[in-house]
Amino acid sequence: MLKINEIFYSLQGEGYFAGVPAVFVRFSGCNLSCSFCDTNHGSHTIMTEEQVVEEISKYPTRHIVITGGEPALQLSAGFVARLHSHGYFVQVETNGTCRLPDGIDWITCSPKQPVVVPDRINELKELFDGERPIFNPETDADVYSLQPLDTGDCVRNAAITEAAVEYVKNNPRWRLSLQTHKLLNIR
Repeated sequence: MLKINEIFYSLQGEGYFAGVPAVFVRFSGCNLSCSFCDTNHGSHTIMTEEQVVEEISKYPTRHIVITGGEPALQLSAGFVARLHSHGYFVQVETNGTCRLPDGIDWITCSPKQPVVVPDRINELKELFDGERPIFNPETDADVYSLQPLDTGDCVRNAAITEAAVEYVKNNPRWRLSLQTHKLLNIR
């Protein structure tokens, strides 16, 4: 049984797969309480793995984004295998504080502390506060994405984004990741 906050269909709004149609499976609960978290993931509906597969099969994409809260608190290798058996590409967005099961196609880690636990990360998506990446763990990744911190203040956000552009230009290992879903006013 899984505690599911919501399942919805949209475009991936940030990171390497920005613009890709995806079904988002948001797990409920997190092991952290970040002051800048912009996701309400506390409520949930109890669903079986098969009920989740039935729900996501209503949409035409094969790209699934498992997110939260922190999905590693509930995600199992069996559920990942079940999604693969139905032909899905499985992307997980994690805060990097917990181990993840094997078999995940793409791991996006947006760290919330200096040490990252997963052994393999495809994309390190780091928050930028206007001066530097906030956590910047020493970890290997295939892609390094720098995302301006959303403070809720449009003037401050513009300054942080401008500084992020300059940071990326001066540190070309990074690529800029904007939260396009917020810019487009979509989920």
